[in-house]
Amino acid sequence: MFQPPSLLFTQSRHLLRRSHRRRLLLLTPHLLHSSLSTLSHTLSHPIYTIWSANTGLGKTLVSAGIAASSMLSPSKLVYIKPLQTGYPLDSDSAFVYRKIPQILHRRNPQLTLLASNQILNVSIPAARFKIGDNFSEERVSTKNGFGNFGFYEERRVGEGEGEGSELICKTIFAWKEAISPHSATEREGTFVGDDDVLVLLKKCLEIGVDSNGNGEGRVLSLVETSGGVASPGSSGSLQCDLYRPFRLPSILVGDGRLGGISGTISAYESLTIRGYDVVAIVLEDHGLENELPLLSYLRNRVPVLVLPSIPKDPLDDLMEWFDESQSVFDLLKGIMLSSYKKQMDRLHEMPKKAQEIFWWPFTQHKLVPQEKVTVIDSRCGENFAVHKVKDHECITQMFDACASWWTQGPNAALQIKLAREMGYTAARFGHVMFPENVYEPALECAELLLQGVGKGWASRVYFSDNGSTAIEIALKMAFRKFLADNKVLLDLPQCNTDESSIELKVVALRGSYHGDTLGAMDAQAPSPYTGFLQQPWYTGRGVFLDPPFVSMCDGVWKIAVPKKMHYEDVILEDTSFNSRDHVFDKSRDNSNLASIYSTYISQELPLSSGSRKSSHAGALIIEPVIQGAGGMLMVDPLFQRILVKECKNRKIPVIFDEVFTGYWRLGVQSAAELLFCQPDIACYAKLMTGGMIPLATTLATNDVFESFVGDSKLDALLHGHSYSAHAVGCAAACNSIKWFKDTQTNPNVVPGQNLLRELWDTELVQKISFHPTVQRVVSLGTLFALELKVEAHDAGYASLCGTSLLLKLQEDGIYMRPLGNVIYMMCGPCTSPRVCLQMLETLYTRLDEFTQEKGRKAREISS
Repeated sequence: MFQPPSLLFTQSRHLLRRSHRRRLLLLTPHLLHSSLSTLSHTLSHPIYTIWSANTGLGKTLVSAGIAASSMLSPSKLVYIKPLQTGYPLDSDSAFVYRKIPQILHRRNPQLTLLASNQILNVSIPAARFKIGDNFSEERVSTKNGFGNFGFYEERRVGEGEGEGSELICKTIFAWKEAISPHSATEREGTFVGDDDVLVLLKKCLEIGVDSNGNGEGRVLSLVETSGGVASPGSSGSLQCDLYRPFRLPSILVGDGRLGGISGTISAYESLTIRGYDVVAIVLEDHGLENELPLLSYLRNRVPVLVLPSIPKDPLDDLMEWFDESQSVFDLLKGIMLSSYKKQMDRLHEMPKKAQEIFWWPFTQHKLVPQEKVTVIDSRCGENFAVHKVKDHECITQMFDACASWWTQGPNAALQIKLAREMGYTAARFGHVMFPENVYEPALECAELLLQGVGKGWASRVYFSDNGSTAIEIALKMAFRKFLADNKVLLDLPQCNTDESSIELKVVALRGSYHGDTLGAMDAQAPSPYTGFLQQPWYTGRGVFLDPPFVSMCDGVWKIAVPKKMHYEDVILEDTSFNSRDHVFDKSRDNSNLASIYSTYISQELPLSSGSRKSSHAGALIIEPVIQGAGGMLMVDPLFQRILVKECKNRKIPVIFDEVFTGYWRLGVQSAAELLFCQPDIACYAKLMTGGMIPLATTLATNDVFESFVGDSKLDALLHGHSYSAHAVGCAAACNSIKWFKDTQTNPNVVPGQNLLRELWDTELVQKISFHPTVQRVVSLGTLFALELKVEAHDAGYASLCGTSLLLKLQEDGIYMRPLGNVIYMMCGPCTSPRVCLQMLETLYTRLDEFTQEKGRKAREISS
């Protein structure tokens, strides 16, 4: 039956977001999921993806068998074929559409069934072949190579009374040639990007859901893939990567033939390493009992079901085979429904369980009601898949705008690569101890560090577990270097001096934060993190300077000079800039402000006379340019540059804490590039491994290393961790370091300049800085931050003033955590500027609503 396109087809044409045509490269991950995507899928009923270890193993028969088993009682089944080649001679949705009525009528002649089949997008060659002489060029869309056709058919079977069943079959994209979709796309002059497929698939997954988000009666949806698990989709992406944003539970059709054990295990591993849940494997019986070694390999975690041998006669209507297979499909259906119920039960119980047994860091549990607990089902690139209960239950995507505590940077393609490489490394090495040993991941990682962030100054790499421990190590290194250079201890190994009379302090900046371990906390000025309730042992062993901060206020970049400096001598031209780039201009070294900074630093730094009865400034530690936990404060780079110079002149070793600022977080590999000066020691973590696994490194100059070289082991750096330089972390770091700086994998890298292009729209950033609710704005590299304008008593880390704003942004699909009244958004080095623009636009809209809400509350209070 040939009918006009349905409403779904009409709407779907407008949903497609067309990209520029690009060369299709087999096995290249064309993943376009780095976006504020609205991808979601309902949880009102079970939805399963049908995968196969290879082509020709009977995916469509399995789909039909599951459908027949599910529809014996009144119900609705939605069968979706996203990519179909060989159309119209071969159409899996047409097979299901024709076969299910036959099977159901054979089993229950009284059953009433309404069945439909629709092809949403058909390539011009396929449409011409199907329509034949009636084909009209006037109906051809030249936009993407698909014809504007509505191939739709429906039928009603049975005249029984009462409620009947409904079968809805959809093919989203169809091509004429019976080849891989990526090849058919190129040969037939079409282009279908990953987002094109996913947007329409999302629309199809909503079939069977009523206006309240509930399943209309008993509903089951099946999404059948094409070819094997790793067969390319229309863009060239592997299908196991293409459909990953939905992460639907899976049925794997295995191979019962000779060699099928290997192929089935490979397909299973390809799915699981990408985070899919395979709830069952089903395969055809070829008399080889392939199910036995599969069950052994899977340790019975996944059931393996065996179907009768499929008739090879093309004229066989398969009715007897479906009858023989019914018990297997009934069992498979039961497994699917049981797995769905377990999934839903677990999602519902997780918030309550979390509140009962977790002790979350940096969290006042009394302020977290159960409904505010975010249940994260998975992660794909920069997006969380979150269980949402409000309005209706679904899994929806939410952009991780705090980069999971500043660690995350990978897009979906890098996440998959890291998972593979880490799996390989774990299988090859497990864990091996590091001292006096060498293995490839650790060696390559160290070489990349010295060739990258340490180039030109560092010669040694010390591995540890996390940023805080990297800081502890850096302090030990710096203090030893200071003692050696200033001859404070003449004979350290013999311990014949009165070390208790020697006090070493750090030079640090107010507002800094260097970690939660005891030494790292003592190296920072008093803050909410160091109060007596948090750290009764805190002594603040430092000389803490007041730094000048830079931010955009009302469209102008301004420097706030501390009162301790002779700020009355500062002229306006030295503290106001129309461009952020002018703030980093090295010509400022000759400004009047530079002299003021130098005078202030000289007055504040204690003299190191070498006396054994006095305190010494044994190290300088700074977060280059941006103080993260302190409130996303941007320190004037000129001040830090002069401070580094003054400390080096006094033989005070310089530590750069780049745990947060390193590896492209601020738009360059190392924030040292923004300061035009180098440290003696620097610490890296977080983005160094793409945030996938903890690993930290402390880099040092050769002079620092030499201060630990001696004849006694007691001269050595007696510090270490069980997992120092663990192979899996080193492998993740190697891949992340190379990925982020390669223009082929990171389109944001400016060729030949070793920096990222501007990610945050400068005009919109400036517009936000004028907003009446905003005190200041900072944007640099992957970071955008603003401080909400509040009363003095409501400012600071304990402020809850932004709670309502953040909840609204979460509704918009942006996951954020505040630093008191400081709201920040963070992306990854590979994030598209388009995504950053969408976030800024959303934020600006919500700021207007936030302002109006504050105004209403103020009026209510006053009245």
